[in-house]
Amino acid sequence: MRRAVFLVLALLLSGCAQTQIVAQKGEVISCASVPSDSSVKSGTLVECVDGSKGLALESLRGPMIINVWGSWCASCLDEIPDFVSFYAKTKGQVALVGVAVEESSPENSKEFIVNNGITWPNYYDRDSKSRGYFGMGVPVTWFISSDGKVRYKKIGIIKSEAELITLTEKYLGIKI
Repeated sequence: MRRAVFLVLALLLSGCAQTQIVAQKGEVISCASVPSDSSVKSGTLVECVDGSKGLALESLRGPMIINVWGSWCASCLDEIPDFVSFYAKTKGQVALVGVAVEESSPENSKEFIVNNGITWPNYYDRDSKSRGYFGMGVPVTWFISSDGKVRYKKIGIIKSEAELITLTEKYLGIKI
């Protein structure tokens, strides 16, 4: 009897623990955790790949890294392992967000995310409206400070996790 009471108590208490939603390989994570200024209602609108509420790119707040990619982009595919490793090390220190551009459908983006083990939030630019915000070409990686200002724009492939760490420390002031 004592053992049963202990087991029930343990189960009840475990239900009180806070949990953080973390995507596993094979899932598409919600964009609900992306830091943004909810008072910004207009701008360059993008949709969350998981189908949840989108936002205006101008509302994003950091510290944040925005990686702009396309499923058709070979260089984008090459840099994913470095982003996966970086994200696993830095979760909670800096937000990582992807924006899929020039895709024929959000399903292409979802498939790319699932097949490549991407476990951070991603947006989808249905109408290529973000060209005015990000410019042309991918991959491109943006480093955004806590006040929403662009601190650095890396055009082209991130060649290593070490490069990503160096850029984060230099432009966002976050020691990793």
